[in-house]
Amino acid sequence: MKPCRISSLLLVLLAGAAQADTLYKCSDTAGHTTYTNQKTPGKSCTVLSQDKPISTFAPPKARPNTPTPEGFPRVSSETQKSRDGDRRRILQEELNAEQRNLDEARKALAEQESIREGGEKNYQRVLDRLQPYQEKVQLHERNVDALQKELNSQR
Repeated sequence: MKPCRISSLLLVLLAGAAQADTLYKCSDTAGHTTYTNQKTPGKSCTVLSQDKPISTFAPPKARPNTPTPEGFPRVSSETQKSRDGDRRRILQEELNAEQRNLDEARKALAEQESIREGGEKNYQRVLDRLQPYQEKVQLHERNVDALQKELNSQR
């Protein structure tokens, strides 16, 4: 019977300790404010802060960097430099071609903007006719921007 009494006494003490972690702001009928860790009957009390339980779990351990396996194929620095140069050259060729396409698309749009057809008294018809040309210019502008960004990110 003694172990049961000891365990119930420990539970009561732990419950009291857990309650002590809460901070209350209590006001009585006379308007006096009291800050306490015990909720007082007959007073209007609100919880100001309550301590959260502390985690007992250990953070995950960082995995050590594993070395590259011996059988893993390696590339010499000269081969990598050659590949990087080829990639840069290809990107530059694509950028040049895309800039030429952008110039052509802008010329076509300018030509279409200068044309006024007699059946287009409604301005919306003009806008509808120009829409595909404007979209083509925007597409080539986005492509040029993306290629320039890719070239700038090269080492």
